[in-house]
Amino acid sequence: MFGYSPYEGIRLGKEIGQLVKFYGIGGVFHSDELPNYGIEDNDVSIVKKILELNENDAFLIIAAPLEKIDFAIESIIKRISQAKNGVPPETRLAIQTGETVFLRPRPGASRMYPETDIPPIIVTKKELEIAKNNIPKSWDESLNELQKKYNLNLQLAEQIFDSQYLEIFEKICEKTLTAPIFVASILCSTVTNLERNGLNSNLLKNEEITKTFRFLEEGRITKESIEIIFENIMSGKSKTIEDAIKNTSIQTLSKEECEKIIDDITKNNKEIIQNQKERAVSPLMGIAMKELRGKVSGEMVNSILLEKIRKFLDNNS
Repeated sequence: MFGYSPYEGIRLGKEIGQLVKFYGIGGVFHSDELPNYGIEDNDVSIVKKILELNENDAFLIIAAPLEKIDFAIESIIKRISQAKNGVPPETRLAIQTGETVFLRPRPGASRMYPETDIPPIIVTKKELEIAKNNIPKSWDESLNELQKKYNLNLQLAEQIFDSQYLEIFEKICEKTLTAPIFVASILCSTVTNLERNGLNSNLLKNEEITKTFRFLEEGRITKESIEIIFENIMSGKSKTIEDAIKNTSIQTLSKEECEKIIDDITKNNKEIIQNQKERAVSPLMGIAMKELRGKVSGEMVNSILLEKIRKFLDNNS
């Protein structure tokens, strides 16, 4: 059986030799190839006598460290038994000659519990205690904590928690008075929308994001200008917020300057105001923001515009 070759280069003895290499053993001697390798006729006769073998019996000789020998012998016995039923299920490796050789057993209890080719790792009680005390919070616990701490809805909490901006979000919320909902919306929605337009968020460094919200709190920029600034940086036109402000000509206008521009808008759109009354604030808001976007807050534009519309209506009633 060991020497039988159904195909050239395919022998059971050769397969067993490859099998034991999995355990770090060089190979086996089987009786059909002996005497050889320094083993003489007299040695073979002694083995046959000890094992009480007849002419149709065969034997294997294997040498290995004690910790490997039992696993190897078990595998050999199993492989010989499987040979009676044909090719056994196993993972094999293709080699350059076009043949395949045994690589490892298919997953199963004997292979996975424990892993036969990895030495055991001793875990101490102290290590278990340390691990137990450092178990991270679950996804649900973390989301719940984030929602309560920053008063976020579930969707926004999930988005910021699952984003690369969680750490910078918490830092901004700690250092500024900007509403966390607005900060999360900018980091999740605005940046994502700019990415979808083909812009590179990797160009937007954390220090520039932090600086942007600091400038907002100081009144140096408006909420509406943040998207313009981020777009300028993510497109590669600017590296810093200062450069972006300069390159996009963003400058905060005073209330008086804003009123003057809105005065001109209401004068040029009298027909819309006469026809739509206070509802004219919506179309005129769009016109005003084209000119004022990034220079003054939308809330201020809306407030002044509504005031001007009501004044116009009162004077023309």
